[in-house]
Amino acid sequence: MNTAVTTDVAIVGGGPAGLTAAAELARDRSRSVLVLDRESVAGGIPRHCDHLGYGIRDMKTFITGPAYAHKLVDKATAAGAQIRTNATVTGWADDRTLEVTSPQGRLTVDARAIILATGARERPRPARLIPGDRPSGVYTTGQLQNLVHLHQRKVGTRAVVVGGELVSWSAVLTLKHAGCSTALMTTTYPSPESYGVFNLAGKSPILGVEVATRTRVTNIIGKPALEAVEIENIDTGERQIIDCDTLVLTGDWIPDHELARITGLDMDTKTKGPLVDTALRTSRDGVFAIGNLLHPVDTADIAALDGRHVAESVRNYLGGRPPVHEGVRILADAPLRWISPGVLRPGDSAPARNRLLLWTDTLVRIPKVVVRQDGKVIARKTLLWPASPGRVFRVPSSVLDKADTRGGPVTVSLG
Repeated sequence: MNTAVTTDVAIVGGGPAGLTAAAELARDRSRSVLVLDRESVAGGIPRHCDHLGYGIRDMKTFITGPAYAHKLVDKATAAGAQIRTNATVTGWADDRTLEVTSPQGRLTVDARAIILATGARERPRPARLIPGDRPSGVYTTGQLQNLVHLHQRKVGTRAVVVGGELVSWSAVLTLKHAGCSTALMTTTYPSPESYGVFNLAGKSPILGVEVATRTRVTNIIGKPALEAVEIENIDTGERQIIDCDTLVLTGDWIPDHELARITGLDMDTKTKGPLVDTALRTSRDGVFAIGNLLHPVDTADIAALDGRHVAESVRNYLGGRPPVHEGVRILADAPLRWISPGVLRPGDSAPARNRLLLWTDTLVRIPKVVVRQDGKVIARKTLLWPASPGRVFRVPSSVLDKADTRGGPVTVSLG
């Protein structure tokens, strides 16, 4: 059975970004909004993150992931959005028609505007090229939390966590919930990537996690179940065996960009997601992209604020405002890995929260941001918060105030 559906706005992805966009756009009851989500329940990753810390920036609250996801769904449905779960978007019939597969059969969704909010995922073990055996007991954070919080399954009793990001501590909390102690957290960086408050909490008697900096996993040992991992000090080459029955691979994010790629949207070679401007338009008229598809990976509430920000751009598009095609690229220089958004167009509003989002590969405790265009420095700004690997570095978008949208690329670096 192949059913055709029409809607004003189709949103692919029912996580914080997609649901927030749906709630904003569906408030006008004359506008139909359809959210398509491949999971059986909408809400995204927060559904299986059963700890506090969600909703701070967007809802001005401090709640658990499942409670946050529930609020997002309630807000979208109360506003009038329709949410279809178990609906996997598999391709494009044309520029603004989506091909969908569900248990009820195949579906085509013809929309006046499409918002891609497909999020990001952690790279699994094969993509990280870690040598060794192929035992059970190896997870990404998402797999671990899905298993523990959604299916109430047990894992092992002694774990090693790879990574020192915010999500790494989320994995530690999930392991504790499941009755599994964390023997070691290992990171290749000179210091843990997370905020200091999390690192202090990790050292407390409550969690008691040892963090081995400048280390990496060089061997996974065990058949058929995990028995140990080999850890190498990157600087000295010294190796040691850590007994464990659970290994959690955290961070190392990549956007879920398949839909954007197969339809031929311009891609950002650094973020690996679609290239967007400050209004979150992609290279195709009527197609927008938001959330961690663009900046892998930021917190759920920041992704949600992308959903709020894109609503105005979609309303303008549906209202017939002519698209703006001229503009300049915004680029990042090493040690900055990427910057989002990546295009500045004349007349557009500032990005969400008036912030540019960047990722650094090197810790810079007092970053001095330098912005150049056509061989000239157009802005300098010293920030009081560090640029740290493993978390998004936020820069006020006012550094672009003197950029010429008719000039050459704008480059942001750390002086």
